[in-house]
Amino acid sequence: MKGQLYFTAFKSILIKEIYRFTRIWVQTLVPPAITMSLYFVIFGNLIGSRIGEMGGVSYMSFIVPGLIMMSVITNSYSNVASSFYSAKFQRNVEELLVAPVPNHIMILGYIGGGVVRGLLVGLIVTCISQFFVTLQIHHLFILVVTVLLTSITFSLAGLINAIFAKSFDDISIIPTFVLTPLTYLGGVFYSISMLPDFWQGVSQLNPIVYMINAFRYGFLGVSDVSVWVSLLVICSFIAVFYSVAYYLVNKGIGLRS
Repeated sequence: MKGQLYFTAFKSILIKEIYRFTRIWVQTLVPPAITMSLYFVIFGNLIGSRIGEMGGVSYMSFIVPGLIMMSVITNSYSNVASSFYSAKFQRNVEELLVAPVPNHIMILGYIGGGVVRGLLVGLIVTCISQFFVTLQIHHLFILVVTVLLTSITFSLAGLINAIFAKSFDDISIIPTFVLTPLTYLGGVFYSISMLPDFWQGVSQLNPIVYMINAFRYGFLGVSDVSVWVSLLVICSFIAVFYSVAYYLVNKGIGLRS
């Protein structure tokens, strides 16, 4: 009986989250597609034709996995951050906190919405990339697992950001000053093997490097770091972020006024 109740609660939150971003698809799904198309044209066709090959493949093929992953990261993060903060701002989250279901269910519902949007945008960008380059999947399991775990990671990060946020401006600070620099320095447009030894060591402190390289390996079979180390790093971040999110929600930190 409880299991059915919990599943209904999870499904209700998940459907609400999916309906929320699909209802305004012009704002949530179209802009990433347009932005990534510009990246493909400018960096892939115009600049890539001058660069030639990187990592044994064409420059366009090299950057496509990174651009797909970048769209998954930003959309997973922003979906949960904006949605959960809106619920907190409108006092809707207080109803969830007193509902007869564990806090895990609420967290999983919001994370599920972020994952669905991240994967949907990633699929759209992947389809668009086919107009510019023919992608061949080298290792489907690594590809699927990496994108799924990465989406979960940044959905959790968006939830933590929303919990601490005190205004709508606060949910844009982390993406602007932390997430965007880490993404651009995560090896989307270059191989970290091209960097001097010192900066290669610094780059290995960037978790997004592992996510992009594992995803690139799934497509192309090339990676600057060990794929299994990459998956371990991602799983470690999920464990830490989920523990933090659950602790904050359970204690009502930033949620109860």
